[in-house]
Amino acid sequence: MSEPPAAPTTTTTTTSTTTAAAHEMRVDPARAQALASQLAAVKDRLAALAGGRNVRLVAVSKLKPANDILALHQDPARHAHFGENYAQELSQKADLLPRSIQWHFIGGLQSGHCKTLAKIPNLFCVSSVDTLKKARLLSSARAALLAADPSLPKLSVHVQVNTSGEDAKSGCAPGPDTVALCREILEHCGPGLHLLGLMTIGAIARSRATTADAAENEDFVALREQRDLVARELGLAPDRLELSMGMSEDYEGAIAMGSGEVRVGSTIFGQRPAKADAKIKD
Repeated sequence: MSEPPAAPTTTTTTTSTTTAAAHEMRVDPARAQALASQLAAVKDRLAALAGGRNVRLVAVSKLKPANDILALHQDPARHAHFGENYAQELSQKADLLPRSIQWHFIGGLQSGHCKTLAKIPNLFCVSSVDTLKKARLLSSARAALLAADPSLPKLSVHVQVNTSGEDAKSGCAPGPDTVALCREILEHCGPGLHLLGLMTIGAIARSRATTADAAENEDFVALREQRDLVARELGLAPDRLELSMGMSEDYEGAIAMGSGEVRVGSTIFGQRPAKADAKIKD
């Protein structure tokens, strides 16, 4: 699978991809330097583990101000892919920040948010699709946007799989349910969606064990098996579907298991504030 083209260089000067709000936004040089250093450390570690594979790093910016995102999107870091957990927060940040950012929605997906999310032009991926209803809502809204602006890409999606079987976790049950949803997206949601692959958020205890003991994470094994099952049932090459798994605590093990994408937040941005204390812009 090929990575999308790198985002163009974005600074706080006015460009075709820089919003007026971003132009006026203050980026603290010391904070920008610290963030860039932390991002670079993760990228270096990722590259060392990936062994030449192209692994996408999604910097999880939920509850962090837009200023932090701009600091990492402009020179010298020029990072493109950022992930958000809350639909309203993502929409507000997308309005403030350059269109060259590639947004990822990685939180629990609600049907009522599908239309709003799909209409964000530079939303790269929704990683938490777990029902056909949500897939169809996303596809319909994105297709309408594409009709108005054919230059925009289809919206990529991951099907979320509940590999741990926890009641509190979203996602399709492994097996026939996952296969059926992937089939429906491929066959009936083509006008607006591109099925990018499968995603899981595993059990936290397994994540900690992966890091502490270099153990093989059962959730990562399960997602890889699901990917192979879907590919086999739908007549696809396994590498047609990427694996999205691994976060700050366990991304090293995820890469070792073949993940094509990892989502890293606190290691880059530091501890998050409480949701009630979070600010969209400093």
